Amino acid sequence: MGSAALAFWAIAEGVIGYMPDLEQLENPVNKYASQVISADGHLLGTWSYQRANRIFVRYGDIAPSTIEALVATEDERFYQHSGIDFKALMRAVVKRGILHQKSAGGGSTITQQLAKQLYSVQAHSVGERLLQKPIEWVIAVKLERFYTKEEILSMYLNYFDFLHNAVGIKTAAKTYFNKEPKDLTTTESAMLIGLCKNPSYFNPVRQPERALLRRNVVLGQMVKCGYLSETEADSLQQLPLTLNFHRVDHKQGEGTYLREYLRTVMMAKKPRRSDYASWQGQKYYEDSLAWENDPLYGWCNKNQKKDGSYYNIYTDGLKIYTTIDSRMQRYAEQAMEEHVSGYLQPLFTAERKGKANAPYSAGVSMDKYRKNLYRAMRQTERYIMMKDAGYSEQEIEKAFATPVEMTVYSPSGDVDTVMTPMDSIKYYKGFLRSGFVCMDTRTGAVKAYVGGLNYTYFQYDMAGAGRRQVGSTVKPYLYSLAMESGWSPCDLAPNVQQTYETPSGPWTPRNGSRARYGEMVTLKWGLAQSNNWISAYLMNQLSPASLVRLIHEFGILNRDIHPSLSLCLGTCDISVMEMVSAYTAFANRGIRTAPLFVTRIEDSEGNVVADESLFLPRMNEVISETSACKMVNMMRGVMDGGTGSRMRFRYNIKAPMGGKTGTTNDNSDGWFVGYTPSLSFGAWVGGEEREIHFNSMAYGQGASAALPICAKFLQRVFGDSSLGYNSSEEFTVPEGFDPCATTIYGDTPEGEDSAEPTHVGIDRLEE
Repeated sequence: MGSAALAFWAIAEGVIGYMPDLEQLENPVNKYASQVISADGHLLGTWSYQRANRIFVRYGDIAPSTIEALVATEDERFYQHSGIDFKALMRAVVKRGILHQKSAGGGSTITQQLAKQLYSVQAHSVGERLLQKPIEWVIAVKLERFYTKEEILSMYLNYFDFLHNAVGIKTAAKTYFNKEPKDLTTTESAMLIGLCKNPSYFNPVRQPERALLRRNVVLGQMVKCGYLSETEADSLQQLPLTLNFHRVDHKQGEGTYLREYLRTVMMAKKPRRSDYASWQGQKYYEDSLAWENDPLYGWCNKNQKKDGSYYNIYTDGLKIYTTIDSRMQRYAEQAMEEHVSGYLQPLFTAERKGKANAPYSAGVSMDKYRKNLYRAMRQTERYIMMKDAGYSEQEIEKAFATPVEMTVYSPSGDVDTVMTPMDSIKYYKGFLRSGFVCMDTRTGAVKAYVGGLNYTYFQYDMAGAGRRQVGSTVKPYLYSLAMESGWSPCDLAPNVQQTYETPSGPWTPRNGSRARYGEMVTLKWGLAQSNNWISAYLMNQLSPASLVRLIHEFGILNRDIHPSLSLCLGTCDISVMEMVSAYTAFANRGIRTAPLFVTRIEDSEGNVVADESLFLPRMNEVISETSACKMVNMMRGVMDGGTGSRMRFRYNIKAPMGGKTGTTNDNSDGWFVGYTPSLSFGAWVGGEEREIHFNSMAYGQGASAALPICAKFLQRVFGDSSLGYNSSEEFTVPEGFDPCATTIYGDTPEGEDSAEPTHVGIDRLEE
C-alpha cells in the first residue's frame, strides 16, 4: 500500500512519467480558432491550424440534452466521483480482465478522458504504456480540484474532435446541423455524443446506419439515467438521421475571399524590401503604406498579448467583428453566380467550342497559344514538384500529356473525370473570372466582397488583389479634373475624330458610335455616351500629369500609371476595391473614403483588444463639393439615358444613381462601377488572361458583362427591407446649386434640362 502511495506521489510531482505544470493545468485548452463575424452577428468562418478548429463555448450555451447525453453515455456517476470512478474501474477489471467480457463497459471517467486528450504523450516503451493510465488518474484528480463539474464538461466538449475538422461542440453543431450548440435537439445531441466512442467508425456522413444505431444507444442510456422516459426515447428512436452537413474549410462557406484577404492583412509582417522579389516593387510600396497608415494591416504583429507575445489568429481565439453584412454578402455571391456562371459562361463556352486555340480568342496564333500553355504549365504545383524531384523537361511534358483521374470544378458542382493535366489547364482557363465590392459611401464599411466564383478552384482574388485595365470607368476622374478646372456639365465640345501629336507619334482615338458626329455636344452627353472623342479632346485641353496626380488622390496606388493622352481611355490597371472606394467621393461631396473591414476585435475571454476608436473611417478630400455635385449630375446621366441605362429599362431599378460602364480593347475587361447616396459598388468580368475574352461586344462590354451583377445585387438589397436601404433616397446638394455654373466665366444657362444648353465655355476657349 505504501509503495502504491509513493508511486502516485512520484507521478504527481513529475518524478516518474510526464506531469503538466500548474500553468498548463490552469489553462488546459489554450488554442482556439479565431472567428470572423459579420456586422449582423453571423459567423462567416474561422481560422485555425489543421485539427485545431475549435471555438470556445461556455457551459450555459450548450444544450442541456448534450450534457445529459454525454454524462449518461460516458460517465453516469460523473457528479458523484472526484475524477476516478472506483466502482466502474473495479467492474471493468473484473469483467474484462478476469471474466473476459467484451461488454463490461469502460472504467474511464469523463475527467480521465479529458486528461488523456489534453496531456497524454506518445508511449515509446512498455514501461511508458504501463504508466499512462496512472498518470491520467493523477491528472484527472488535479483537474477536479481546479475546475467545477460544469467547467470539466465544457472543456471536454470544447476539445473533442468530432471529425471532418469539427473540433469542439460549437464547430460540430455547425458542421453537422448548421446550428448553435444551444439549439441542438435531443436526437442531434445524441448523435454527436455517439461519436465520442469512435468518430471514424460511427461517421454519420460515411456510415449513416452505424451512426443511427449508435444514436439510439445513447438515447437508451439517457433513459437508464432518468433523463428521458421510455416513451420519449421510443418516439425519438423512430426519427431518421437528418444532417445539414457543411464541411468546415477556409476554402468553403461564405465570404471565402474576404476571409483570406483579412487573414493575409492581419497576419502581415512589417515589410522589408529583401523579402520581396525584384519585380515586386509595387507590392512592397503598397504594403509599406498599409503598415504605416492602416491599423488593421499587420495588426497581429503590431499588438501584444498580456504575456508579451504577439497575437496569432490561428490559436488565440479572437473574435473579429467585420463590417460585412452576411445578407448583402450572400446577395453579392448569388448575383455573381447567377449572371457569370448561369448566363455568361455557357455563352462563352459555346463561342469557343470547336476552336483549335480555345479558350483563347481568334486573334491568338497557334504558336502563341502553345507558348501561353507552356508558361501556364511551368507555374503549376505539379511542374514545380516534378522539377524539384529531378525529372527532365521531356518526362514532365509526358506526364502532363498522360490522362489521370481528377475532380474538376463545374458551375453545377464538382465532377469526377479523367483528363490530362495539360487539358485541365486549358479547361480552367476557359472559365470567366469576376470580382465585386460594395461599400458604404459615408463610412467606407465594406458590406460585400467577392473575389471570384469559387475559392477552392480560383484562389486569385479579383476584388482586392487583381488589377485590370479599367477602360471608360476612368473617365469620371478626367471629368472631375475638368470640373476642378472650372468647367461644367453643360460646356460644349466638338464631337469629331481628331489626331493628336504625342511624344510617341500621332494618336487618333476611335469611338464606338458616330451619333451626333460633327456637332457640338455637352460634356454631360459625352460622359453619358462614353464618347472617346470628347474624352480625348478634354485630355488634350488638360494635363495628363494632373490627371495621374488626381487618380492617386482618389486612392489608386498603382505607381505605373503613366501620363499620356491615351490615359483618358483607361489604359491603366486598377482593382475593383480601389475603383469602388474612389467612387465614394462623388456621393460623399468630394470626400473619398478608404475601405473599412473591421470594427472591433475581442480576445478569447471576451475582452475588447481593439475597439471602434482604432478602426475609424479614413478619408481624404479629392475634389471640391461643387465639383462632386457636378459629377453626380453627369453620372446620373450615364444611368438615365447613357451606357448604364439598362439598369433602368432591363432591371427596373429606379433608385437615384450615378455610375460608369467600361470596356477595354477586344472586350478583354468588362466593368461597371456605380453609387447611390448610401452605397458604392462595382464589378469586373474577364478572362484569366487578356487574350481570353468574348469575340462579341454584345456580351463582352461592361454594360452586358459587369453591370448585371450590380443590378441583380441591388434588386436583392432593395427588396430586403431588413437592410434599411431606401431606393428613393436622393443625393443631397447645396441649396441653389446649379450644375451648369462655371467658375471660369460665370455664365449661367437658363436651365440644365434644356435640350441644347446655351453655355459654351470650352467653345469660347477655342475662340
